Amino acid sequence: MLSTLSQCEFSMGKTLLVYDMNLREMENYEKIYKEIECSIAGAHEKIAECKKQILQAKRIRKNRQEYDALAKVIQHHPDRHETLKELESLGKELEHLSHIKESVEDKLELRRKQFHVLLSTIHELQQTLENDEKLSEVEEAQESTMETDPKP
Repeated sequence: MLSTLSQCEFSMGKTLLVYDMNLREMENYEKIYKEIECSIAGAHEKIAECKKQILQAKRIRKNRQEYDALAKVIQHHPDRHETLKELESLGKELEHLSHIKESVEDKLELRRKQFHVLLSTIHELQQTLENDEKLSEVEEAQESTMETDPKP
């Protein structure tokens, strides 16, 4: 009976030790479970942060592509200094052409006036010639009437 009792006590001691070991293992598993949950939460946060970084990287890439496209367009145009020089030279040329235009318009106006004077002179000359012609016709008519009239 002592041997049975001793076996029971041994079994019971063994069971208690297994029970304690199981409790410690459960605590250990709980601890590992919490660590895994923390790791998962950390991984989710990291994933969310990486998604934000990806979105930001996409935005930056898009902006760079737009910048490159704009830079190519800008490179086809002359820079501000050259454009200002060209504008200045075009302004001077425009001013020069305006002066030429004014002188040509003045010359044209002078020629119009001269032409008008010439036409007026021609018209007056025509009038004078017509008047002279009429006078000579009147004189001839008077001379012919004098020749046909007997002298008293």
